Amino acid sequence: MTDISIRRLSASDSDFDSALAKLLAWEDSVDHQVNESVRHILHEVKTRGDAAVLEFTEKFDRLKVGTVAELEMGQDRLRQALEAIPQGQRVALEKAAERVRDYHERQNQTSWQYEDDDGTVLGQKVTPLDRAGLYVPGGKAAIPPPC
Repeated sequence: MTDISIRRLSASDSDFDSALAKLLAWEDSVDHQVNESVRHILHEVKTRGDAAVLEFTEKFDRLKVGTVAELEMGQDRLRQALEAIPQGQRVALEKAAERVRDYHERQNQTSWQYEDDDGTVLGQKVTPLDRAGLYVPGGKAAIPPPC
């Protein structure tokens, strides 16, 4: 397993702005290529659905499966992966998850509505998703190696 060094930035450091800018710097040509690739992938998934997801999974992850359901990780596999990572990485990931959860819990919104003077009902309905799927490419982000 390769040791990954993750640099921690602090907003209170005098060089924070330049360090962050350097970390996030993308060449315009690379950025354009990434955007075009993403547009293509989203278009394919939108128009061809699961078939496109399976093709991209095979292309990018070198994983050939017959159905999208096979991509879902069960609780047993997730638990095994959690138990297999080094304690330091586990603590760091759990702290990161706690911070992300805390941040987003503060974004909770509620549904609301009212009736205007002319009888028009206006409002907002907030409906959380039951589940979401995502693909997280490494790019410039440091991510732990697979177990």
